[in-house]
Amino acid sequence: MIAWTIAGSDSGGGAGVQADLKTFHGLGVHGCTVIVGLTAQNTKTVAMVEPASQAMIEAQFDALADDLPPRAVKSGMLGSADIMQLTARRVAELGCFYVCDPVMVATSGGVLMDPGAMRALKEDLLPVADIVTPNRDEAEALCGFPLRREEDVVRAAARILEYGAKSVLIKGGHGEGPYSQDYWTDGGESFWLTGPRVDSRNSHGSGCTLAAAIAAATALGYDLANALVIAKAFVTRALRAARRLGGGFGPVRQGGWPDRAEDMPWLTASAAAGRERPHFPDCGPEPMGFYPIVDRSAWLERLLPLGVRTVQLRIKDLAGEDLEREIAAAVALSRAHDARLFVNDYWPLAVKLGAYGVHLGQEDLADADAPAIARAGLRLGVSTHDYAELARALSLRPSYVALGPVYETTSKAMRFAPQGVDRVSLWRALAGRPLVAIGGLTRERAPAVIRAGADSVAVISAVSQAERPEAETQQWLRLFSEPDSR
Repeated sequence: MIAWTIAGSDSGGGAGVQADLKTFHGLGVHGCTVIVGLTAQNTKTVAMVEPASQAMIEAQFDALADDLPPRAVKSGMLGSADIMQLTARRVAELGCFYVCDPVMVATSGGVLMDPGAMRALKEDLLPVADIVTPNRDEAEALCGFPLRREEDVVRAAARILEYGAKSVLIKGGHGEGPYSQDYWTDGGESFWLTGPRVDSRNSHGSGCTLAAAIAAATALGYDLANALVIAKAFVTRALRAARRLGGGFGPVRQGGWPDRAEDMPWLTASAAAGRERPHFPDCGPEPMGFYPIVDRSAWLERLLPLGVRTVQLRIKDLAGEDLEREIAAAVALSRAHDARLFVNDYWPLAVKLGAYGVHLGQEDLADADAPAIARAGLRLGVSTHDYAELARALSLRPSYVALGPVYETTSKAMRFAPQGVDRVSLWRALAGRPLVAIGGLTRERAPAVIRAGADSVAVISAVSQAERPEAETQQWLRLFSEPDSR
């Protein structure tokens, strides 16, 4: 996959095309450059900015378009109205995903945009952008009023959209407090991305890196919500890894693909929800292990005496009193056998009847009252299939995260491709909490999934459609009780 950066060269190596290329490389994308200017700068100051000639910029566009067409393009420092207009025209001709980072001032304080360029930014560049990524200072310059409160950020984003950009991400890295909160909207949908603020003076190039990471992720085929989550995690990691170089603001240190829980952001509908997350208890010292999913309490009568200690009740065809009676029976059986019963979806009944926990799919999160579930002392498991869903799950700090489908499954229609064993290992690291693997799992496939880091394996048809369910269950239990059998 190929991504381009249209930006200036930073002689200090911290920002501009240098940061972009390191980001592209870290995420596995081939990077090409259209260098629109040279800067003489270090960690302390920008001594000089010299634009490239329009003929040279056009020649770079032509050479790359002829042989190395991009899947995504990112622009950074453009400097002048003429270069912005040229860039807008050429990007529109490419017809690919375009990330506009409206760089105005360097981290060291050096001005990187001519006073007369603001009009071209608004009238020419933003109308062709799929996403524009200003920090709060840049957003204030674009919208014309200060951003002091969260309502101001929302209003500023709406104002910026009026210039024609398809979406906007207002970055919160220059703010204060323990969290860095970014706000994204396309005018219809919106969300906040929150992560721990990294207290570091070595932040030079963080804005370039974020925009380049968004471009790289979209070049790899991720949709925008996933690209934003990946990019924020990538930048947080780069900030944590940064080391002191020079006497001023040192550069961030771009690494590889995000793979640490501490760098994952969480996704919420409001900024307040990002700061005030519920916290669910864990599932105790005993491993979750084998995790059958059944549709009736009668299955618990058959499976719990065999030693099953974690089970989910997923009912799709009952309502009213019949549903409540079935859940009540399952709760009673799980208590009698000291088992952990998770009720799928019906969280009010799970709370009312005293179930051990609740399992929610992504489609159920909006309607569930997570704080109420937490206050009742229940555990929570959340299904995830991609980075944005994982970020949404982490906003709740659940007891466990489920990933699926690991393999192709026939249990239900899935809009997600099989995740594969490698994703299990990565997800366990990113989630930072117990991981339940589900989807297409057989006893032959399960050992590899367990070795990859899954704390639990959930199955539906492997038990419910087995010729001898009890015998099949005993074989599954042996996988977890006898490591040599794997």
